[in-house]
Amino acid sequence: MNPGSNEEEMKISSGEEESPPYLLDTSALFTFIEDEDGADRVELALVQETTLIPWTVLLETYYITLQEEGQAEADRRIALIRTLKVRILWDMNESMVLTAAKLKAEYQISLADAIIAACAIRHNAILIHKDPEFEALAGLLHMEALPYKSASQ
Repeated sequence: MNPGSNEEEMKISSGEEESPPYLLDTSALFTFIEDEDGADRVELALVQETTLIPWTVLLETYYITLQEEGQAEADRRIALIRTLKVRILWDMNESMVLTAAKLKAEYQISLADAIIAACAIRHNAILIHKDPEFEALAGLLHMEALPYKSASQ
């Protein structure tokens, strides 16, 4: 190897393929925080080298918890997220904005889910979720669905 070659070059030259990162949706993060069915799968994603969380997931986690559990719990959950070994995606470029806009226009998904899906597409990530809304995007991005909640839950 040449001095100064980076890790990515070493992987390419050795034939190793880097596995795609995971990207967590709000529902996956709630699954982990609330220890729901599928929490063990989310925990496995959280120990990977690169797991991504878009800013919209923090926004949704905070406001939903604020509404349902109050300020102290919302603050506690954000503090918990900040301790995780994840990369928070704070920025969106024009391409991601336009991708999210197209997804929102063409499919029956929320604005937050359109942004989350656009982030997954841009980063070629595997979207881990427990949100049936994402089924509309099958084939457009890599996804792994966690067990959905039953109607009685």
